[in-house]
Amino acid sequence: MPSGIPSDSFDYVVVGGGTAGAVVAARLTEDPDVTVCVVEAGPSDVGDDNILRLDRWMALLESGYDWDYPVEPQVNGNSFMRHARAKVLGGCSSHNSCIAFWAPAEDLDEWGALGCTGWSAADCFPLYQRLETNDAPGDHHGRSGPVTIRTVPPKDPCGAALLEACTAAGIPTTPFNTGTTVVRGAHWFQINSRPDGTRSSASVSYLHPVLGRRPNLEVRTGLQARRLLFDDDGDSGSGPTGRRCTGVEYLRPDTVHTGTVTARREVIVACGAIDSPKLLMLSGIGPAGHLRDCGVGVRVDSPGVGSHLQDHPEGVIMWEAKQPMVTSSTQWWEIGIFADTEPGLDRPDLMFHYGSVPFDMNTYRRGYPTTDNAFCLTPNVTRARSMGTVRLRSRDYRDKPKVDPRYFTHEHDIRVMTYGLRLAREIAAQAPMAEWAGAELAPGPDATTDEELFAYIRETHNTVYHPAGTVRMGAADDAGSPLDPQLRVKGVTGLRVADASVMPFLPAVNPCITTMMIGEKCADMIRAT
Repeated sequence: MPSGIPSDSFDYVVVGGGTAGAVVAARLTEDPDVTVCVVEAGPSDVGDDNILRLDRWMALLESGYDWDYPVEPQVNGNSFMRHARAKVLGGCSSHNSCIAFWAPAEDLDEWGALGCTGWSAADCFPLYQRLETNDAPGDHHGRSGPVTIRTVPPKDPCGAALLEACTAAGIPTTPFNTGTTVVRGAHWFQINSRPDGTRSSASVSYLHPVLGRRPNLEVRTGLQARRLLFDDDGDSGSGPTGRRCTGVEYLRPDTVHTGTVTARREVIVACGAIDSPKLLMLSGIGPAGHLRDCGVGVRVDSPGVGSHLQDHPEGVIMWEAKQPMVTSSTQWWEIGIFADTEPGLDRPDLMFHYGSVPFDMNTYRRGYPTTDNAFCLTPNVTRARSMGTVRLRSRDYRDKPKVDPRYFTHEHDIRVMTYGLRLAREIAAQAPMAEWAGAELAPGPDATTDEELFAYIRETHNTVYHPAGTVRMGAADDAGSPLDPQLRVKGVTGLRVADASVMPFLPAVNPCITTMMIGEKCADMIRAT
């Protein structure tokens, strides 16, 4: 590097101050003898009501706080779709809605069975308990953790009618986060939000209480990572060099000059399921052929980096409301419905979110009618079998990556989604909804066959914004997993990843709280070394 470029050294450098990164930094700096620097590309959320007010979350989509990644053209899905990825302290916990779930024990136990030793439900449930202050009953819940989790108050009369309609359709009212997986049931969500409407994001919960109070913690915002640094490092296109990660190179706020931060012990990448594989690949860790094609020198040939992209694809079915809908809400999406589409399942394969607002961001452009006074159900596939990729567009860190989810390339996902549209209609047709459900606006009553329903889904579906699995952990001898169960990047030293990208597969529920749990466990594993 040219002389005069600032370089600072800390014990640990956390690249990305998001849902897991904020947790890692806060927990590590509980030890006053440990120094941590967080390098975050986005701005701070401190004092910013655009971020902090949970009821404003939908305005953040495609805003200046959003990396706003387009998807590659989809053979069997909606090519207009965009992946919202947060560009702000707190990451997607500062950006998406705040639906709070413990992952099903069956999912975590399957993680462990896949070679992720130490990640079973027995290992992870105590971490959920540690992180939360939960108002729900049960001895398993935490009462003194940093994250406020509370049950949505039942103030929406259309939502209350919907729960009665679910019961009439054979889906009982069943509370969530009881320690038992809900395979078929519906209820008001639990949300990570304070009673005054402030989101209990990772930044609000973990960083705000200690910012300016811990001299061993430095949070630097507005710094976009360019690449990771290694000992004996050379130009990023020069081929194999060192094996120990020593820091990160970033673009300074003037958008011209470069800075570096170095780590005496470890670097923790926590940039999310799209940007973590991007940063690793820019740093020479990824599929060798792809890296060479992009002009990036290969440090570690790791085919699993950027592979195995999994998501919760989401459809929408919307009705005009016969009565005025609510004009205030905790977050406008307050009820969840789980269902099984075939017998014998131990986890739900279908989930709905109920919205007390119109959700026409993908239907209106296709000619479907809309209205200000509407409600909707959004069926999503909880264990999608369609797998995609994240790839570099070029060796330039400023270029958006190629995000190719390959939605609905597996027949299972098509079957579950079309089943979901029919089940949504069955629920809305029950007597308790007679005073609420008016005309079906999208897809409309004329779409009845499997072919018609999927044609509608194919051109209008969205995502629940839950990409995961792109730098997944696995057994130490599993060549397909870039990480070992301690979240260490295989083939180098001094480097871990902690965010939703590490998941062996995406759990059946909204993953925000599980991503915080990953941050908790990462910090524990680092402190144990």
